[in-house]
Amino acid sequence: MYKYLIFTFSISILTLSCNGQKTEFTKEGANFFGDKISEQSAQELADVTLPSTPTDTLDVTLRGSINEVCQAKGCWMTFESNDSDASVFIKFKDYGFFVPKDAGGKEAIVKGRLFANVTSVDELRHYAEDKGKSAEEIAAITEPQNEIQMTAEGVIIYN
Repeated sequence: MYKYLIFTFSISILTLSCNGQKTEFTKEGANFFGDKISEQSAQELADVTLPSTPTDTLDVTLRGSINEVCQAKGCWMTFESNDSDASVFIKFKDYGFFVPKDAGGKEAIVKGRLFANVTSVDELRHYAEDKGKSAEEIAAITEPQNEIQMTAEGVIIYN
């Protein structure tokens, strides 16, 4: 019986600790995910000289709107500048946190490392699946895509 209780307790602790989402409510209307970051020095994407290769990286804090969020877990999002058509595909550092799946359309601040990347067909298909695209839409993805990406260490989402 004692072993059963220890086993149950251990599984409960592991389940709770593997949630991966750190959320802290520090002020009304702002939710923090990942590392606690500051909105100071946040720039619009349109004001940033974007990297042209994966080796050109830029540590930056961006201000803009969340366009899409992974509907499977909230493990990636796309981010748009409020002042231009530029878009960034964002993953989260060390897969250490996720954002709410209903965060699309909300204003946000994101801090992390910005870089250019060629996204493979397999990855693009995976992301399309996460978006809930049909099998036909997924099969139509046949070319890799040049993208600006970010590995975010922290995100602030405003309600």
